[in-house]
Amino acid sequence: MILIIRMQSSSGERTHLLNLLRQATGNQRPINLTIIDEHEVIALDESQLDAATRLVLTQHPAIERVVHVTTPYKLVSTAFKAERSRIKVGDASRCQAVTIGGEDAAPVVIAGPCAVESREQLLTTAQSVKAAGAQILRGGAFKPRTSPYQFQGLGVEGLHLLAEARELTGLPVITEVMEPDMVETVAQYADILQIGSRNMQNFPLLLAAGRNRLQRPVLLKRGLSATIEEWLLAAEYIVAAGNPNVILCERGIRSFDPHTRNLLDLACIPLLQELTHLPVIVDPSHATGRRELVPTMSRAGIAAGAAGLILEVHPDPASALCDGRQSITPEQLQSIVQEIRLLTQILVLKTPLSPVA
Repeated sequence: MILIIRMQSSSGERTHLLNLLRQATGNQRPINLTIIDEHEVIALDESQLDAATRLVLTQHPAIERVVHVTTPYKLVSTAFKAERSRIKVGDASRCQAVTIGGEDAAPVVIAGPCAVESREQLLTTAQSVKAAGAQILRGGAFKPRTSPYQFQGLGVEGLHLLAEARELTGLPVITEVMEPDMVETVAQYADILQIGSRNMQNFPLLLAAGRNRLQRPVLLKRGLSATIEEWLLAAEYIVAAGNPNVILCERGIRSFDPHTRNLLDLACIPLLQELTHLPVIVDPSHATGRRELVPTMSRAGIAAGAAGLILEVHPDPASALCDGRQSITPEQLQSIVQEIRLLTQILVLKTPLSPVA
């Protein structure tokens, strides 16, 4: 059940509604107001309410209307919001604004190094990313690694370098946040907060990202073995906590075949477009783990309907401190961007083939 609050309702009516909901749910969970498309909404598990309370809610003066959603994820569901969400990035920073998602929007390319290694490496890559035509710069300041002995990133110094790269290029930046206590710090430097695959069900982190004071959009990567429903419920945590600006990222799921790093589930893209209004982008770098496969799977992701790509780029992949095997060169990035533009034109035109004589 989703309650859409009447914009003209008084503070007294709202207070009465919140008290009613707290009493009806036994104070078992906080009642969060979320703003979606300029409307305040409250999502509830309808099974927690008795018939009398449900009837009162439909007639309450603070409520404009009630939307019944049967899926466990409610605010991210197309049953609640049919039109595609448009996520604005960078409009709060001194950089170019970018929109991800929405009807008939051009795909967005996010690119940059897996990890921020040094000032020279990042600024060189950032300029190459800009020249290639990508719209957002990625770079890991904090890196979760499988081995504790691998390079873990530069930390806060990396955040400072990302801010410098944004100043130099005008590109919004995205970087990963790993701890709830670091969300507000990372949000001061990044235009998008990335939650990595390993943290998809780190619920305190999801809640902190949902409550970040600057309302930075969140890129939520799919977990290593997560189902679609688990992924959408993770997104629901962020939205229900107060942040509707969530971007889903398919980055491959764990499989039994060692020839690729993961199994890229492109079928999830059209499926998610039926289930959720949130935009979905594809990460072919982590999905394949092999740079020679990245261009082909980039095209495949856009052809499947993705709202964009996130790619790992390094000026010298052989010397990269993190994920060099899957990192493409700036020249490969430029080629991918050009191909994506051509493919998008073909998909938008949808020109039928001439019949064979």
